[in-house]
Amino acid sequence: MKRFHQCIFVASLLALSWFAMMAVHEFGHVIGAMTTGGTVERVVLHPLTISRTDVSPNPNPSLVVWLGPILGCIIPVAIWRFIPHRYTSARNIAAFFAGFCLLANGAYIAIGSFDRVGDCGVMLQHGSPLWTLLAFGLLTIPLGFYLWHRLGSVKKFFGDPSLVDPVLAYTLLGALILMLVLEFTISPR
Repeated sequence: MKRFHQCIFVASLLALSWFAMMAVHEFGHVIGAMTTGGTVERVVLHPLTISRTDVSPNPNPSLVVWLGPILGCIIPVAIWRFIPHRYTSARNIAAFFAGFCLLANGAYIAIGSFDRVGDCGVMLQHGSPLWTLLAFGLLTIPLGFYLWHRLGSVKKFFGDPSLVDPVLAYTLLGALILMLVLEFTISPR
């Protein structure tokens, strides 16, 4: 049963991190649009699609597009930093999530710059030099791995399923289910 709880914990944490990372990233675009006088037409967070934020008019596309990955990294790191040390489990989950966001956003911007994928195409089209996209990845990806490294040995974690509290595993599963229900319900495809 302990291995089952460990599997629920890991699967829920990974899926929740993916969906929450996209939500925080899109929140950055929304903040960018609001601060530059743009109008958010739609935010797509449907779990069966890649997230996106449609802004029109968009008076400052460069700032709007950059705030997605920038706030998509800063907000999770800030959440992790503000959780008191006495809440070890919550702090570790937040550190994992922050590392996940740093890695995902960094890889998306750095690697996506070569194919001009999504946000990267907009960044390059509106004057961001290629080196800034690569520098973003060179900064965030190692920081993400650093946060994950601080959490301890993956081998030790998977070798000892008793390290996972079943209540925490089911709490994460519940949070994941809630997030999926919300995304299926309120987000257009």
